[in-house]
Amino acid sequence: MTTRAVVTGIGVVAPSGIGAEAHWSTVVSRTRRTGPITLFDPASYPTRVAGQVPDFEALTWADNRRLVQTDRWTHLGFAATRLALADAGLPEHAPDPYGYAVTLASSSGGNLFGQRELQRLWGGPSRTVGAYQSIAWFYAASVGQLSIHHQFKGPCGVLVSESAGGLDSLAHAVRTVRRGTPVVIAGATECPLSPYALACQLRSGLLSAAADPAGAYRPFDVDAAGYVPAEGGAVFVVEELSHALARGARIYGEVTGWGATHDAAHTGPDSAGDPAQYARAMRLALDRAGVAPDDVDVVLPDALGTPRHDRAEADALRAVFGDRPVPVSTAKPLTGRAHQGGSALDVATALLAFAHDTLPASAGPDRPADGCELDFLREARRPATRVALVAARGFDGFNSALVLRGAAARPAPTPRRAAEPGPTQGTAR
Repeated sequence: MTTRAVVTGIGVVAPSGIGAEAHWSTVVSRTRRTGPITLFDPASYPTRVAGQVPDFEALTWADNRRLVQTDRWTHLGFAATRLALADAGLPEHAPDPYGYAVTLASSSGGNLFGQRELQRLWGGPSRTVGAYQSIAWFYAASVGQLSIHHQFKGPCGVLVSESAGGLDSLAHAVRTVRRGTPVVIAGATECPLSPYALACQLRSGLLSAAADPAGAYRPFDVDAAGYVPAEGGAVFVVEELSHALARGARIYGEVTGWGATHDAAHTGPDSAGDPAQYARAMRLALDRAGVAPDDVDVVLPDALGTPRHDRAEADALRAVFGDRPVPVSTAKPLTGRAHQGGSALDVATALLAFAHDTLPASAGPDRPADGCELDFLREARRPATRVALVAARGFDGFNSALVLRGAAARPAPTPRRAAEPGPTQGTAR
C-alpha cells in the first residue's frame, strides 16, 4: 500500500485537562489529577477514587437538544471531536460529506444515562423510561451522533475491545483512508463512573481500594494494588497524506503499523492472559511498520496496575525487545485508566511528545516490583528516531499495538518586536 495516513488534529478531554496542551502540561509536570469520585456518592463502594474531567460544561460543546438525548460519554466525544477538527483546521460540517468518516471505540456505552432511566422505571411513579433510553446507552451512540451532527457520511463504525479499542480505532481509520476516504475521525472517550459501571468493574477484582489518590494507582510498583477508573480520552483527525499536504495542514505524525491478537482467556485477579499473544501483537505492529525493535524511541504500555498483569506486560516487552532496555513511559497514574479512552490518550501523549521534541518522564514506578524492572524514563529526553510503540490490553483477551512515527518537531516561535501584530484566529497553519 502506498497510501499513507497521518494525524492532523488532536482533541483531548480528560482528567489531565481539556485540550491537547492542557494534557501535555499535566504529563510533563507529572501532576496527579485523580481524586474523590463526585459524579455520584461512592460511600458504599470500596473504590472511591477516580479520574474525572475538570470543569467540564457540556453546554459549551453541544446544544441542549443533543445533550438530553445522549450520555456524558458522548458529551465528552462532542467536545473532543470539535477540538480535534479545530486543531486540524477543518470545518465542523463536511464540505464533502462522503469524504469524512467516524470510527471510534467504545466499551461500557452510556451507563450514566441508562442507570438514571432504569431507576426511573423501577423506582419512580411513572414506571417509564425516556424515549432516548433506546439509543443513548448503545455503544455506537457517539459514532452515530457525531456523524449526524457533523454530516460525516463516509463509512462509519465502532470498535469494541475494551482498552485495546482506542488503538484498534486508529488502525481501522488507516484502513478506511486506504480504501478511499480522505478524512476519518478516530479515537475514543469513556465515562465508566456510575454506580452500575463501578459495580461491574469491581466484579473483576482489579480495582484499587486505596483511599489516598497519591498512592491509589501505581503500575509496575511494589505497591501496585489495582487501577483507578477514569473518564475522558482523545479523538484524532486521521487524514490521507496528500489531502493533508494539499491544504497545508500541520502533521503530528503517521500511523505506520498495527497489530491485534487475542488470548482467548478471561481477565481476572488470577489470570493475566498470555504474554506471548501480547508480544505477538507488538511484533505484528513493528513488522507492518517496517521498524526494528532497536528503532523504537519509547513504549507507552497498558500499565494495568496489578502485580500479576504488570509482570505479564513486562515479560511481553522483554520478549519483543530482548536485551535492549527500551525506554518506557506512562502517564496513566496521573489520570486513571479510562479504558479505550486511556489508550487513545496514550496516542495523544506520544504525538505531542514528538511535536514538543520531548519524551516525557514516566509517572512512576517509584520502586519497580520484581519482574517489572524496565527502563522507565526518569527524566525527559529528546527523541532520537521519533518512533513510538503504544500498547494496550483489553479485558478478556484483547491485545493491540500501534506504531507511530512523529513528524519533525515544531520550530521554536520567532520573538516578535512589540509593534509587530500577532496572529489572528483562523490564520492558516
